[in-house]
Order: sequence, then C-alpha cells, then structure tokens
Amino acid sequence: MVRKVSRRRVLGGIGAGTGVALAGCLDGNGEGNGNGNGNGNGNGNGNGNGNGTGDSDEPDVMVGTLLPVTGDLGSLGAPIRDAAILPGRQLEDEGVAYDIDIREEDTETDPQAGISGAQALADAGYPSVTGAASSAVTIAVAEDIFFPNEVVGISPASTSPDITDMDGDYLLRTAPSDAWQGEAMAEIAYEEEGAETLSTFFLNNDYGQGLQDTIVSNFEDLGGEVYEEVAFEPEQPSYDSELQSALADDPDLMVVIGYPDSGEQIFRDYYINFDNDHTIMVPDGLQDNALPGNVDNPMSNVIGTAPSARGPEAETFNEMFEDEYGEGPGVFTGQAYDATAVHILAQLRAGDLSGSAVSAEIREVANPGGEEIGPSNLADGLDMAANGEEIQYQGASSAVNFDDNGDMEAVTYDLFEFDEDGYHVTDTIEFES
Repeated sequence: MVRKVSRRRVLGGIGAGTGVALAGCLDGNGEGNGNGNGNGNGNGNGNGNGNGTGDSDEPDVMVGTLLPVTGDLGSLGAPIRDAAILPGRQLEDEGVAYDIDIREEDTETDPQAGISGAQALADAGYPSVTGAASSAVTIAVAEDIFFPNEVVGISPASTSPDITDMDGDYLLRTAPSDAWQGEAMAEIAYEEEGAETLSTFFLNNDYGQGLQDTIVSNFEDLGGEVYEEVAFEPEQPSYDSELQSALADDPDLMVVIGYPDSGEQIFRDYYINFDNDHTIMVPDGLQDNALPGNVDNPMSNVIGTAPSARGPEAETFNEMFEDEYGEGPGVFTGQAYDATAVHILAQLRAGDLSGSAVSAEIREVANPGGEEIGPSNLADGLDMAANGEEIQYQGASSAVNFDDNGDMEAVTYDLFEFDEDGYHVTDTIEFES
C-alpha cells in the first residue's frame, strides 16, 4: 500500500539540473581510461574492455552501465551515464586499492540495442549493471539477458509499474514506480489545477502506457472525466493529427508523456496549431532544461512532476558532479550514482563476481542496519564491505532502501514549471510504502 507522507512548498525555487550531454565525459581515444585502474571504457566509444593491466587477471569490481547516450532519451541519458560512471572516477582519484572496472554500453533508447549491449556485458562477465533507463528497454533486457544469465540490474530511471512484479532479486531500481507518480499527477490535475476533464497523449511503450494508465485510474477515482487517450510513436516528423485527436473535446488539461526528442516536435506542433490556452502536464521524461529553447517557446503553460534527488548526501553528490563535468546534475543522475555505488559495495561484500553472489548482498549494503556510507565516504565503505562489516548506503537520490520487489521504500517528487530559461522546482510531494 502506498501512503502519501507530506508536501512542502519550495521557497524561492530550486536550481534545476541540466540535460546537456558533455563531450568531456569520455576520452576521445580512451587513453588513461583502460589502464591498470580498470575504470575506463577502453576506447572512448563504450566498447572497450576496461580490464586494465593490474596485477590480477580479474578486477575486484566489474560494473556495466547500460544507458541511452543516443536516441529519443539521449539528451537526458548522457548525464545519467556520466553519473553512473562517477563513482569509479571518484574512487580512482582517491587512490583506492581496488581494481574497479566500469564498462559502458549505449542502449540508443531502443530495446534491441539494449539487449545487444546487455548481452555483451553478460558475455564479458559483468555480474551487475546500472541500467537501463527507458522502461521498455529495461523490461526487454531483464527478460532476455538479466534473468537468464543471473545478472543484477539496478535501473536509475525506469519507472513503469510493471517492473514491480518482475524478479526483485535481479531487477531493482533506485527510481520510483510510476504507481506513485501517476497518483501525484492526478491529484495535482484535479485538486490543484481544478481540472474536471483531461486527455492523455502518451508514448506507445511500457513507460508511456503504464504511467498514463495510472494517471487515468487515479483521476477517475477522484471524480474526473477522461476524454481521449491517444498513443503516439517516437521521433515522428509531425504530431498534428494526433494532437488534434487528443484536444478535440477541449479538455481542461492534457497530459503529455514522452521523451525529449519527440517532445520537441510535439510542442512545436502544439504552439503552431493551438492558442496556448491549455494547461499541459508532463512527467520526468520531458524534464529537460533545453526544451523551451529547442521549441522556441517559454512553455509557460506546462507544469510537471519528476522523481527528486533529495537523499541524505544530495549536496555532496551535486558538488562532485559539477566539479567533474562542469555542469549541474539533472533528472535521475543521483539515482544513477547510487545504483553504481551499491553495485560496487555489494560486489566487494560478496567477494565473488557472480550475479547470484552479488544479488544476495544488495540489500545487505543498502538497507538499514550498520555504518552509514554515502558519496562523501564511499572509499571508506569499500574495506568495510570487503570485510563483511554491517553498512547501509545513504544516497544522493534517497536513503536507497529496497523493498522485496526491488522498489524504493520511500521517494520524493519534485513539481516544476517551465519558462524561457528551462524549468524550476516549485514544490515537493513525499510518498512511502
């Protein structure tokens, strides 16, 4: 059962993160990234072996990242990837005595590309993976690769409610389920925006369908009426006809669920063909600072919700991310850092680079009970984990407590608004199971 805990106004707003990919996050030729520390990707394109040239043939830690640097989620996915590899860079800079190998694969926001990348990681012996991001990719990868090969996946960004009922030992997530976000969006639409009718315009995949179903169910339970439920395909040259269908009955509010590349075209078409007099609500998939500029409209009629990153060590992570990449973190970046950090600690505690051994230690290093370890003292946690000491990871995004299904036990959502400079957070809602 999900329970809403509290809601608070964010005074003065909060500086938003960035969705801009950083060219400096990979060495162009891989030099210095595939050496004895094993922390790189070998050749700068996500396909190197990263095994290094240390004294042991096998690294102490092998974590894969499976995230969308290209495709419909590319603009959001690149910073998420940057955060996922940050623990390795941090530990390398701190000179830890462990050989940590982090290898990158690009899902291209496509299930088949994700499956290929996951297969490459499984074949190379990586027992656990940070990823994927898109729910459709994560579900496909889990069913085809993670479960059969006993590879532990922790998604930092997949929010489909369908993931809850999958294998919680081999598929977990630091991102919250849209079962909560759908409730929050419906409540905001009906109770705060005063919308008695709405239509949904959603990406035709697991993420879009799952979230829109949850919104519709909760909105109707509150007493609202849903006019149209219109699915769309990604990255189309025009969405004019689909938008006409969604807005045909002039709903009080329209929910748009999608990713940035498609979102740019959707909102261009909307502002060209409509009078900008509809309230539009979007979720995390469209929380992109670059969107108003790319659409060439301040998008002042658009509000949104997204999982927050307000964990016990959010400030430490934010500073680390900006120091490393020269930009502030964005949506799901804290969740990505936390996923990789948990993988590293669980692998060292397991003392065995097999997925089954790592799976048994995930909750041992993350859930309550033991010395608190987080971004600020991650290096100290390595020896503690390797020695089998009791630790609990306290993260950038949340306290990172996994329930039996692999979901977070408590989460916070940001409410945000767009303007010509991007988005800014105005409020938060907290939920716990």
